[in-house]
Amino acid sequence: MFDDLRAAVRDPVPALADRVAFLSDARAHHAHGPSGPVTVIETHMSWVFLVGTHALKLKKPVLQPFLDFSTVQSRELHCREEVRLNTRLAPDVYLGVMALQWDGRQLHLRHDRNVDPSQRTLDWAVLMRRLDEAHLLDRRIAARAVTAPQIDALGQTLSAFYRGAACVPMAPGEYLGRLHRECALHREMLVRRRLSLPGAADALQRYAQALDRHADLLESRVRERRIVEGHGDLRPEHICLCDPPRIIDALEFSPVLRQVDPMDELAFLGLECELAGASWIGPRLVAAVGRALDDDPAPMLLPLYAASRALLRARLSMAHLLDAQPRTPERWQPQAARYLERARRALDSIDLLDAVSRFRRDAPTSRASGGWPVPGRALPAPT
Repeated sequence: MFDDLRAAVRDPVPALADRVAFLSDARAHHAHGPSGPVTVIETHMSWVFLVGTHALKLKKPVLQPFLDFSTVQSRELHCREEVRLNTRLAPDVYLGVMALQWDGRQLHLRHDRNVDPSQRTLDWAVLMRRLDEAHLLDRRIAARAVTAPQIDALGQTLSAFYRGAACVPMAPGEYLGRLHRECALHREMLVRRRLSLPGAADALQRYAQALDRHADLLESRVRERRIVEGHGDLRPEHICLCDPPRIIDALEFSPVLRQVDPMDELAFLGLECELAGASWIGPRLVAAVGRALDDDPAPMLLPLYAASRALLRARLSMAHLLDAQPRTPERWQPQAARYLERARRALDSIDLLDAVSRFRRDAPTSRASGGWPVPGRALPAPT
């Protein structure tokens, strides 16, 4: 044991802050091509180093209930998985994985094919071709510079992706069970006393009831083999409207969270586009992908998925406040409240569709009306 301690003193390993500082220096990147100043972006789970025409993503050594980046081995695994998954929708963007090695005196950044077996590998990172940020969908929406042909091209890319995606074998009841378990996680976060979000309890109860009322509809998606291994985090900031479109940042750390109904992912993307100011994008993509997949979803399905995704985003927003030192803490509760309000609107749509369905089912008909409800009967109010 004492020999190990003496060795550690003689050969101290650079701390995480030292590794980030090394990658923030342009000299660290010269060996594999990129040159120029380095821009560092910190996210909830990683650091991204932008240099020249490339980007390097280093995962934080974090452990969360839904992911484990706590060891060098797990970070290597997830870096390789990130490259594998993202070559599906961005084949020329993800260039491979890089090793951060320590020779006892200094750090080296090397392609995995050039790893020095005599040196200690401290970390792994994903190497990417840098995209033009001006073409990202969220930026284009903000600039009011998105065109219908661009969204149609995106629809073609997504249609081809979902047609080729592997169908996930699953029992219908398991799919509904997953949605209910997610609802329980939303409740645990959004109604706890410390982080309580006004109105969350009522919205969550309405959503759980809607899941029960429409269990057959949701389970039918499994029976129709609509659940595939999708992207998992389809948001505007992950879509580049280049030619052809490129979609990055597929969710690599959880196979379960990638097992989705394409209409669920499109409802999520439509929700985010709507909140950014482009409500027309979601319906256009749903129509295009629906035609390509020979899928005409029931009207109730999309607001169910929109409510689910809005509640998830509200929960994830509030979860930032549980960090030991949350970044921009003033941001998260207002953001969660906006998502909660969007969930309420989706639930209102479900209630209205339910009321129309009951009216059509229960209203008296006559031969003269050709089977349509007799005029004069009032539409019941949503419940």
